[in-house]
Amino acid sequence: MARIILAACVATIFGSGAFAASFGPLVTPTELAAEAPAAQPVILDIRDAGYDKGHLPGAISAPYATVRGGSDNPGAVPDVAALETAFEQLGLRQDQPIVIVPEGKTDTDFGAAARVYWTLKSTGFTDLTILNGGTQAWTAAGLPVETAVVTPQPSELDLTFSDQWLASTDTVTQVVEGTHDAVLVDARPTDFHEGRSKHDAAVRPGTLPGAQSLPHSTFFTPGTPTIAAATDVTALKQALGIGGGKDIVAFCNTGHWAATEWFALSELAGLENVKLYPGSMVEYSQTDMPMENVPGLLSNLTRQIFGG
Repeated sequence: MARIILAACVATIFGSGAFAASFGPLVTPTELAAEAPAAQPVILDIRDAGYDKGHLPGAISAPYATVRGGSDNPGAVPDVAALETAFEQLGLRQDQPIVIVPEGKTDTDFGAAARVYWTLKSTGFTDLTILNGGTQAWTAAGLPVETAVVTPQPSELDLTFSDQWLASTDTVTQVVEGTHDAVLVDARPTDFHEGRSKHDAAVRPGTLPGAQSLPHSTFFTPGTPTIAAATDVTALKQALGIGGGKDIVAFCNTGHWAATEWFALSELAGLENVKLYPGSMVEYSQTDMPMENVPGLLSNLTRQIFGG
């Protein structure tokens, strides 16, 4: 393994000593504040804006856009070489705890953290945690923020991208064609699943044939941007018809809401064989493969003119 240099700011802020055990996939603000001095995590503030106006002490600015594709296919996974360069600039190393901090204004914000978590896990990082409720929950708890920019010392990495938690368009096509057995789970709000709305970059509205609707909001404490740590796994399996070691493929429009679904099913519920389709419906709709819930010509024209 290539030599990796520890970001000096971590030792400065949290003290010296060996790295402590993981927080687990979720951590609350009070838990993080209490345990950070011993755990010495790298804290990634993934907001695309607002870092300079106040962030968790010691947090590094790591905008969500770093792990996203271009405007024509926002859900696409960047080339592993680009990810490696970005993570080196952040001073990341694979043997240290990493805490991912979203904005936390809405439940949609959590999807950004989950997508960063999935990307890091897929490139070999193992000690990963999301701050539940993000920056908003941290400040609501009365915990301190700072405005000083933290500049990490670059590291050296040698990354590969694992497809263990990834479903490609080829994989999804095989499921649609019946040559691969998997449960397709649509993480979008119902109006997207039913074809009444579509992402601007999608060619067609609708969903994957045979997909089940399970909106990502299902996993949040009602009325809050905080994901619920406990899930009734038995009921979930029964509702989705999961059994026999089937793959579970979570998708949405661009792999954002579906990242929350993947996180809830894989990391919190502990289900096996859960995969994220990062390109999701924007990428799939650009193929000539069949879709369900595609509006008729008149309905589609009406939607384009009047919206909804």
